[in-house]
Amino acid sequence: MMPRLAPLLVLLALTLIPGLANSSLLHAEDPFYQGEFVFPFHPQHNHASGLVECPNGDLLISWFRGSGERTADDVQIMGARRKAGQSTWSEPFPMADYPGFPDCNSVLWIDPEERLWLFWPVILDNTWDSCLTNYLISEDYMGEGTPKWGRQRMILLKPNDFSDEYLDNVTNELGNSKPLSKETQGYLDHAKATVKQKLYQRIGWQPRCKPTVLPSGRILMPLYTDNFGISIMAISDDGGKTWYASEPLFGYGNNQPSVLRRDDGTLVAFLRDDAFSRRVRYCTSTDDGLTWSKIANTDFVNPGTSVDGVRLKNGHWVLVMNEGDRDRHHLVIALSDDEGRSWKWKRTLEKQPGGQFHYPAVIQSKDDRIHISYSYYTEQGETMKHVQLNEAWIQAGN
Repeated sequence: MMPRLAPLLVLLALTLIPGLANSSLLHAEDPFYQGEFVFPFHPQHNHASGLVECPNGDLLISWFRGSGERTADDVQIMGARRKAGQSTWSEPFPMADYPGFPDCNSVLWIDPEERLWLFWPVILDNTWDSCLTNYLISEDYMGEGTPKWGRQRMILLKPNDFSDEYLDNVTNELGNSKPLSKETQGYLDHAKATVKQKLYQRIGWQPRCKPTVLPSGRILMPLYTDNFGISIMAISDDGGKTWYASEPLFGYGNNQPSVLRRDDGTLVAFLRDDAFSRRVRYCTSTDDGLTWSKIANTDFVNPGTSVDGVRLKNGHWVLVMNEGDRDRHHLVIALSDDEGRSWKWKRTLEKQPGGQFHYPAVIQSKDDRIHISYSYYTEQGETMKHVQLNEAWIQAGN
């Protein structure tokens, strides 16, 4: 008799318990993945995307395009829009440009007031250490084409003098390393020669990953400088009207932090390493980003390329990064259910020898999908790729 009663009991439960029919107890989410190119392969250099979902469900992407990077004076910030409910992107349109100067890594962000921000560095003399980070703000960005920009300003920082601590950290970190390459030694000699100069401590800071907003309303905008191979947080406690500098994140070669927050208030910054570790690196802050711990290595093998992360609505963490110690042909996504203390699931997004798939930007949309944009290079040319997926797809494995 009991087997015949089972269907009746399930039906009764569905009737009497609201929402149970849609619960994960009865229906595990199926793996979902979808991807498309933002524009056809292009002969120029297209790189370093930012990505947001607008309040109306549109997606906006930004990137830089030109005949090179910092050495090419025709580089500008481009953008494209994917309207809500559609599967294709608009024709690219200009987002920002200082004519005659390279405009590089772009970051898109929508703040708690639903204003759109675009951050990017303008390169003054074709060297990374000459850049100044600008930002534009728009309250009218859900129409066609380029957002209608309002306020435009720069993030100007005056860090506390960090020269002695920097030299101590570099000496300690490089003391037992292998002989430096000629290029690395040149970078290091230049850093040591300029670190005590106020000008070089105040310029050269540029963005890569999106800001993090803390429960207090504090905004942390992660920045880094190739001149010294370190990172810093631009901090605002007034909604982005003014900015000041955290203490630097020391560890020679660390770049492009992506910051996630644990429930206990600890901040974790995941970092690219341009030096020697061939690992994704990390450090922590327990004072809302003012100071940071010594940088350590994760277990993720990485060729010294950018990483981006996002905290999902359910508290899980996602990281997107290149895997391997040599080039950028293998892009993966990892998922943690314990706030980055371990990473139980990982899956390949792209893997094609000879290609480059890198500089990811990752967000979560209102429908809980995970959206990623990244630079996509093959012998056919360069484009940006956008993919959307869910946690079940990551958990399913390769």
